[in-house]
Formats: sequence, structure tokens, C-alpha cells
Amino acid sequence: MHLIIFDLDGTLVHSDRRDSNYFAQAYETIYQQPFPTIDWTKYPHVTDTSIFNTVVAQHFDRSPTSDEIAFFQQHYINLLEEGRQLMPEQFQSIPGAPALMAHLHAAPDQYRTCLATGGWQAPARVKLRHVGLLSDRLGIHGADGKMTREAILSEAIEAAGGAHQYAKIVYVGDAEWDVTTTRKMQLDFVGIRWRGDREVLQQAGASQVIENFLDLDAFFRALHLATPPADFQPSAKKLSFEDCA
Repeated sequence: MHLIIFDLDGTLVHSDRRDSNYFAQAYETIYQQPFPTIDWTKYPHVTDTSIFNTVVAQHFDRSPTSDEIAFFQQHYINLLEEGRQLMPEQFQSIPGAPALMAHLHAAPDQYRTCLATGGWQAPARVKLRHVGLLSDRLGIHGADGKMTREAILSEAIEAAGGAHQYAKIVYVGDAEWDVTTTRKMQLDFVGIRWRGDREVLQQAGASQVIENFLDLDAFFRALHLATPPADFQPSAKKLSFEDCA
């Protein structure tokens, strides 16, 4: 059996950074302070917990309380839901994602799937529900109570029964930090760049990069050939970042 772990933003859904802007908007509304940047590479870890804690510490020299985190999350979720009501067409699944997930869920003796996102779980559910990908068969693991992406992925693997249960574990993600995380953990990786700029992840060390999930045969070939990312190869071209954690 294979365990396939998916990232969320830029991997199963996309919003052209609108969701990142909602995160910043929620912060500025609540705290009346400018949000530093939505370039998530500027933060210690690319997770909602790390990003939120870092900005609160910068502005107020303290850590946020649990009630404060919950209040912020609800405000952020309200903006996510409002945006999807007003502009539903701007928040889409990556092409082919619904058909792929249906295919995987129809073969439970071959594949087990889950989500490991750097975002919090509640906002992830909003995003998945909007594009029809929210399912009891897709376990969701997020940054709730966790700073690092490694911790989130480790939780996902343990919740699925542990690495020893699987012939192969593959993480599917879209960003440079996904490459970095899987390299550190020595997990097989398949990259996805729905804008077509595959070289972003190839230069970072990914051996298998696809543009979308429309060609299921191509996805399963990449899955079969996936390896942990190679060491980073410096390039004159600056690597871009995706729209959200």
C-alpha cells in the first residue's frame, strides 16, 4: 500500500494569493498594525502558527494566547468564506484534483491519502469544502499547535499507522519549502506547478514535477519514480513562492 500525503495551497487548490492577503487583512484589522509580508519564506517556518506567532512577537514582544489564536482564526475564516461567496470562480481546485482524489479513494487497498498543510485545519476545511474535496477519507493535519512542517508531516504519518505500514510514502507539494522539508525527512516527493514553471522545483532538487492532475498516468508514473529531493542546486534565477502556507 502507498501513503500519499498532499499539501493544500498550490497543490490541491489555488487562490492567486488572495487567501494570503486575507491572512494579512485579518491581522491588520484586529491589531491595527501593518502585516510585514506575505512572502512566507521570510518567516522561521512556513506554517500559520509560526507566521502568526512571529508577527505578534515582533509587534508586541510576546506570544499570542490560545484565545487570541482562536479569535484570529475565526476572523480569517470569515474572510475566506466571504471571498468565496463573492467571487467563487477565483478559488478553484488544481485541474484534475477532484478526479484524482476520487480515483485514489476508490482503491483503499492500494492507496491511503491524507493532507499535511502548513495552514491551520479549520481554514483548510473551508478551502476544501468550496471545491468539493472535503472528505472523511482525507485526514487533515495542520499547524494547530505545531511550528514546523516536519512536525505536521510526522503527525500525518503516525496517524496513518506509521511508516512501516507502507511500501512507499510520497508527499505531493508545490513550493520550495516542500522540497526542503521532504529532503530533511528523506521522504519521496512529487512536485506540482500548475502555472507550468517546473524548473522552480527542479532547481530546488525535485526529480518528479508535473503541472496538474489531468493526466492520471503521468501522476502515477511520477509517484512510482519519486525519490527524496536531491541537494539544492544554486541558480541565477530567483525561486518564486506560492500563494499560501
